[in-house]
Order: sequence, then C-alpha cells, then structure tokens
Amino acid sequence: MKPATAAPTAHLKKVLGTFQLWGIAVGLVISGEYFGWSYGWASAGTLGFLVATLLVATMYTTFIFSFTELSTAIPHAGGPFAYARRAFGPLGGFVAGFATLIEFVFAPPAIALAIGAYLNVQFPAIDPKWIALGAYAVFIALNWVGVGIAAAFELVVTLLAIFELLVFMGVVSPGWSWAQFAALGWAGSDVLNGTAVAGIFASIPFAIWFFLAIEGAAMAAEEARDPQRTIPRAYIAGILTLVSLAFGVMIMAGGVGDWRSLANINDPLPQAMKAVLGAHSGWLHMMVWIGLFGLVASFHGILMGYSRQIFALARAGYLPRSFAVLSPRFQTPHRALLAGGAVGVAAIFSDNWIEFGGQTLTANIVTMSVFGAIVMYIISMAALLRLRRTEPDMARSYRAPFFPWFPLLALGLGLVCLGAMVWFNPVLAALFAALMALAWLYYVATAQHRADAAPDALLDAGA
Repeated sequence: MKPATAAPTAHLKKVLGTFQLWGIAVGLVISGEYFGWSYGWASAGTLGFLVATLLVATMYTTFIFSFTELSTAIPHAGGPFAYARRAFGPLGGFVAGFATLIEFVFAPPAIALAIGAYLNVQFPAIDPKWIALGAYAVFIALNWVGVGIAAAFELVVTLLAIFELLVFMGVVSPGWSWAQFAALGWAGSDVLNGTAVAGIFASIPFAIWFFLAIEGAAMAAEEARDPQRTIPRAYIAGILTLVSLAFGVMIMAGGVGDWRSLANINDPLPQAMKAVLGAHSGWLHMMVWIGLFGLVASFHGILMGYSRQIFALARAGYLPRSFAVLSPRFQTPHRALLAGGAVGVAAIFSDNWIEFGGQTLTANIVTMSVFGAIVMYIISMAALLRLRRTEPDMARSYRAPFFPWFPLLALGLGLVCLGAMVWFNPVLAALFAALMALAWLYYVATAQHRADAAPDALLDAGA
C-alpha cells in the first residue's frame, strides 16, 4: 500500500449525503443560538439588536442563496479559497483562504470557553479553561477517526440541540412579555436616539455570531456524494432553520425579566430559564446538559471546517505541505486538526493579553472570527459576480436566484458590516490586519511552493 504523501496527491473520501450536510451546516452555527449573541444587547439593547439581527439575517439569506452556486459549481475542500482563487488568481485565493482560516481557527476557542461556562454551572470547582482544553482533545480525536463517524455524531447532536432550543422557548413562554423585552430596548433608553443607532452598528458582530460559519459546509463539498444536488438542499434548509431559531431564541430570552442581566455572560439561556423557573428546576438542569449539545455541535463542526481549510491551503502551496498529509489509517487531515487546535488552546489561555477594548476574552475572540468571516463573504460574492462574467459556460447545476441582486445585496451589506466593525473595534481591526500582513509575508516568501503544487482543475480552470 502506498504511504500517505504531501497534499498534491491527497484526496478526501466522498461519503456525505444531504441530511448529513444539513447537519453540518446547522451544527456549525447552532452554538450561536446558545451564547455570544447576547453581548449585542450590551451596546444596542433588545430592540436595537433586533434591528441589527434583521439586517444581518438579510445579508446571510441572500449570501447563502448566492454562495450555494459557487459551492456546487466548484466542490472543493478549500471552499471560499477555491472560489476566489478561480476568480481572481493566487492573490485572491490568499485573501479568501487566510480570512477564512482566521474565522475558523478563532471561533472554536470562544465556543470551548462557553462549554466550560456551561459545565461550570454544574461543577463550579473546575476551571472552565481546563474544560475547554478537554473539549479540544476529545473532538480533535473524534474528527481524526473519520468524517463518516464525525458527520453522524454532528447530525445527532445538532438534532438534540434544535430540540433543546424548542424546549427552551416553550418552557420560558409563560414568563415572557413584550413589555419586558422592549423595556429600555434602545441601548438603555425607551426611545430611538443617536446612541441607540451607534449601538446597533456596534452590535453587528454579535448578530453575525447567530449565523457565523454556515459557509463551512462548503468545505465538506469534496466529501459530498453528488454535491450538485445535496449541497443546495442542505444549505437552503439550513439557513431557513437557523433564521427561525435565532429570532425565536433571542426574542424569548429577552422578554422573561431584565435582559441587561444576560448581556455580558456566556450562558444566557440557562440564566433566562432560571429567571422563570428558579435555580432548582429540573428544566434548568436539562438545559445545561442538553444545551451542551448545541455548543458541541458547532465546536466539533468548526474543527472539521478548519482542518479542511488548512488541508486545502497546504495542498495548494499556501501553507506548509506537511499539513496536507492524511492519516494513513483514517485518511483524515490529522496534522491540520492539531495545528488549528494549538492556536485555539493558546487563545484560551492568553486572556491576560487578549483583554482589551473593554470586552471580555470571549467577546474579543468572537469579533476577531467575525472579521475573517466578513472579508471572506465580500470576496466570495465578488468571485460569483466575476465568474458569471469570465466563465459563463461553467457547469452550474444551481444558479443564484434574482441574480445579480442577491449577491450585490449580500456584498453591500457585507461592506456595511465591515465598515461598522472597523469603526467600533479599531484595535481588533488593527490586529486582524496585522495577522493578514504576516500571512502575506509568508505568501510572498513561499511562491515556489505554489509553483510546485500539482495542477488542480477546480482551482486553475479559467484563472
């Protein structure tokens, strides 16, 4: 048997169907319904954040209906990297690839910290950071043993997480009222004013967290059976599922008491349930335990996503070739899994120097991940518009509806979101720019690696 070699000859197995891809698409995101989004209330209030979420939900819906055309026409493990490389050449691939890498490598430590916070409710003596470290160890191992097993696990925990969110909405409904939701809902005021408008834009990263990483299912396209049929079904069903859950959870959580008590914590749903049922309710304990499935689904799915992104970038010569080696036994990108895990663990234990801008560690990590996502969304929509013009005869089993208006709307809203994020998070914006600059220096210094990479028809045709 031929031993595993570096990336140019490495290929992933095609084992995933529609239901599994839907599970990955929803599972990648669903932790965003459990935590992270409530930080948006701190700046915008409930009503202001509702406006921000409507804006962001529109962006994501038009984005996914457009992005699906790219993922079916170019079913590549690199996802956005592959689309930008095809449309704009190697430099475009660099921008999309490394922005996506920042998104997917920084999101897991935030989720791991939330897992630690949830379990800390039951085990207060255990440091949440050590729980987060344990989560990395367990789910890197699960991803290592094969995508079929990993996808089956992802589907099960995603279904459980959805069930739990529906239970949460039902259980807290007797204590919900619009008056409580709307009280001081414009950034601490009962009237819309300049402070509230500024708060709406400042809260955009946390509205994005509701939907962040759904595009990661595209990185499983190379492992999908019949991607031209399975991916559109999975993506469209996935975004409709997530939009419904996001608005339902946010509105129900905000109307059961003083929403300000939930605005800066990692476990808003258990605390909202506690406000209605008391600290000793069996429903509350169920929320903590079953609620972990939502966090686990996203954590596990994003680990799968970053490993495929690192693998694809290494295979194409954008990262060291050693990251494109597959496990000889399981044919999974095990080195890529470990590399992303090392960065995530470092982020978890570096709170002494990550704390800045008046935000918690989790909030900073969330925002950094969102910077990468927004840059990737913008270049992906630009790639779709360009490829329609430069490669009109490309096989497209699915075509974006209302073209070019949907991708243009997604692109325009993406630019608005990026501008707002830079304005309200200048230090993090500078840090993101510094990371991209370091990546660019590596890109320039390793041009020969890309020249030596084996040809890839999905990346090079039309470039």
